Amino acid sequence: MDSEPVVGFHPVREALRARRRRLVRLHVRAGLRRPELGELRSLARAAGVPVVETPAEALNHLAPGARTQGLVLEAGPLPEVGLEELLAAGEAGRRRVVALDGVEDPQNVGALLRAAEGAGASGALLSERHAPPLGSVVSRASAGALEHLPVARVVNLARALERAKERGFWVVGLDPDSSESLFDSPDALWRSDLAIVLGGEGKGLRHGIRRLADHRLAIPMRGRVGSLNVATAGALALVEAARRLEP
Repeated sequence: MDSEPVVGFHPVREALRARRRRLVRLHVRAGLRRPELGELRSLARAAGVPVVETPAEALNHLAPGARTQGLVLEAGPLPEVGLEELLAAGEAGRRRVVALDGVEDPQNVGALLRAAEGAGASGALLSERHAPPLGSVVSRASAGALEHLPVARVVNLARALERAKERGFWVVGLDPDSSESLFDSPDALWRSDLAIVLGGEGKGLRHGIRRLADHRLAIPMRGRVGSLNVATAGALALVEAARRLEP
């Protein structure tokens, strides 16, 4: 795509802050009055992005079906990075990559990317066939975190994880059927470079990915529900990974 819409206050703000993609024009719905508009106008000015008042009908045409909050930023596609660049990002021994094994719902992907960026992860690893495009739905669900988090997309996730292991990463898979608890796992594990793998909604980790995992960890449940939504489970694991790095 030559250009795509970024919609909503948080995604627009983070796109203007990050400047990782080509920024064309910021459309503000005619007559919109929000206290945050001053900040957006300042960020747009600093980035050299023109701001135009646009009628609501034209705004809807720019982002059909989207909840725009009266804001549409015309922008180029978000650049993705290569696998080697992703694995090299960050400080050795503290790298955290979240890998998605068939997580296809864009709301869940966006929520996971938001949790990953908030927990200080160094990037995300997605497959080409079984992950949604990094468009406005994922961007909105990530609350703009997508603009800051490096993402690599690979043809074969298993091979990419094998390469990560060659580079010194431990592969940790979240698996509700495992007898090893996320919270009781050894501290030494969490002081290494990690690829934290999350399986698809209702499917979990594929057999080949489970086989590659150095550790399969479960989140202990105390209620009657046997497992968590993938985005919630991923957020818990990513926060735990960040917590274990604290002195």
